[in-house]
Amino acid sequence: MQHTGYIMTDNMGTIYLWIVLAPLIGSIIAGLFGKTVGRSGAHWVTIIGVGISCILSLIAYKHIMFDGGEIYNATVYTWLVSGELRLEAGFLVDKLSVTMMVVVTFVSWMIHIYTIGYMHDDPGYQRFFSYMSLFTFSMLMLVMSNNFLQLFFGWEAVGLVSYLLIGFWYKRESAIFASLKAFLVNRVGDFGFLLGVAAVFMCFNTLDYSEVFRQAPGLAETTVTIFNGHEWSLMTVICICLFIGAMGKSAQFPLHVWLPDSMEGPTPISALIHAATMVTAGIFMVARMSPLYELSETALNFVLIIGAITAFFMGLLGLVQNDIKRVVAYSTLSQLGYMTVALGASAYAAAIFHLVTHAFFKALLFLAAGSVIIAMHHEQDMRKMGGLYKYMPITWFTCLIGALALIGFPGFSGFFSKDAIIEAVHASTLPAAGVAYYAVLTGVFITALYSFRLFFMTFHGKERMDRHTWEHLHETPAVVTVPLVVLAIPSLMIGAWFIGPMLFEGYFGDAIVVASQHGVLAGMGQNYHGVVSFTLHAFQQPPVYLAFAGIVVAWFLYIKFPALPEKFANIFKPVHQFLLWKYGLDDLNQFVFAGGTRNIGRLLWQIGDVKIIDGVLVDGSALAVRWFSGVVRQVQTGYLYHYAFSMIIGLLLLLAIFVHKLI
Repeated sequence: MQHTGYIMTDNMGTIYLWIVLAPLIGSIIAGLFGKTVGRSGAHWVTIIGVGISCILSLIAYKHIMFDGGEIYNATVYTWLVSGELRLEAGFLVDKLSVTMMVVVTFVSWMIHIYTIGYMHDDPGYQRFFSYMSLFTFSMLMLVMSNNFLQLFFGWEAVGLVSYLLIGFWYKRESAIFASLKAFLVNRVGDFGFLLGVAAVFMCFNTLDYSEVFRQAPGLAETTVTIFNGHEWSLMTVICICLFIGAMGKSAQFPLHVWLPDSMEGPTPISALIHAATMVTAGIFMVARMSPLYELSETALNFVLIIGAITAFFMGLLGLVQNDIKRVVAYSTLSQLGYMTVALGASAYAAAIFHLVTHAFFKALLFLAAGSVIIAMHHEQDMRKMGGLYKYMPITWFTCLIGALALIGFPGFSGFFSKDAIIEAVHASTLPAAGVAYYAVLTGVFITALYSFRLFFMTFHGKERMDRHTWEHLHETPAVVTVPLVVLAIPSLMIGAWFIGPMLFEGYFGDAIVVASQHGVLAGMGQNYHGVVSFTLHAFQQPPVYLAFAGIVVAWFLYIKFPALPEKFANIFKPVHQFLLWKYGLDDLNQFVFAGGTRNIGRLLWQIGDVKIIDGVLVDGSALAVRWFSGVVRQVQTGYLYHYAFSMIIGLLLLLAIFVHKLI
């Protein structure tokens, strides 16, 4: 093993290697030998693989965070060396990556266990577990990478596996469409990401993180010409290109359109995509690239605005959805917007803190929704539910914890991370921070309203299910409810545990770099005096009361006067229809971009292929040969006097030429 940077012992290197290999081995066995190992063998081998990865990640976490272990930065495999270009696979395990490793593996482990119950009767059981474990491997490769090549590998790998999992039920046309949509939208973002990686190599002559970050301050004033007469900051170009990739992976406006449709996949993969893998990749990447983003305020403002638009406008769409999974999906879009806003405000630690808390309570909400779907015989329309708390007390209670964490109810995990983001944006001096602050502040009320709309419509009020479903209602098996309970614990407590260390006590060390003029969290830390003080201080700020207001309004509309929402929808029908239309972005993509691309392709086919290639080159050349052969054929008549006449004419021509030369 070739080492660079800080050198760790070979024992730790072996542990890091097995963290990524264990899920991969499980995936290969379940995928290639699924018929041999059977259904139980497939889930055991993948659950054990992810479990080993989780336990080893916890060991690595203890080593780095508690034992004072040094940063591990090593090349594991050198693929190609050509001049200054080195293509390598390597690990960078520091405080940022080891935190992500624990979150990814733990949440994935719980979802794997839950999947046994959810996918019990599915014919693609082994294939699903193989894909899930492969997804975990891909995300680990991404977060543990120490260079842009491996980052890009993990980036594309999670995109590929998400395509396979969203379209898992490939006999459904809607699933095929959703998976293709996710794949194509992410290709748009990934094109920008690839340009950013190419720009990094072109300007830094290396793909290694540590070397790029070392050189970056020296290139802070460098400009490049993209269009004649316009100079752009090199750092701005690189950071915006990389962020376009994050807009695709982390579903930021306008590349968010694939994420709601990803609900066509089975619920466990919805939880894995939304909580711990694909959509968190973009947030992690920007935080990892903080040494670059801190050199471009233009890029930070761009990130801030995109995050604010996503947080506010995607939250509004959650208010009109009736599919229980789609409500949770739009909440993911909105919360990703909050994380992106934090990144733009240079509060990278707050963004990762919210990513961590969100991973637990969002996985909890998706799995709770899946538990409801199982009990309702795969009915997902909330208008056909109601009163389920009497039949599903464990699901009801855990979903309540998830909803309170999501809205930022005081004391729950989401409260600490979301309030920190709002305060950080409020303290930011960037030009875009003012608009972003009001967007995320208003988003608190919207989040509480759609979250408790889901909670009340599903678990309370009048029972609206059909008689057959009602007769068979019962709590889901332990294999489903135990992961819910396990995820509910960090959803309740992890925010209070980590707010001090993660935000104000240098938790991430040198893994995150913040310029002094952007140190909003440092300023907030001067007024931080513990969890209780932070909570009490929150009662002097608007977010807490906006969250309470959202709960009250949801209760008023969906429990006290359940007929009112329909009346309001009729009164404000244009607005309601506009939200149901999802701002027209799906239609814009479908008819303008997708339809336009198809029309361009059809035009190129008709003109280029049919008329030019087939008509002129292929058929045209054949017609030319046919015409010429027809002309030549007229000379070969078979009559002797025709040939004699031709010979006489030929001799006369030769004689004329000869006489002309003599004269």
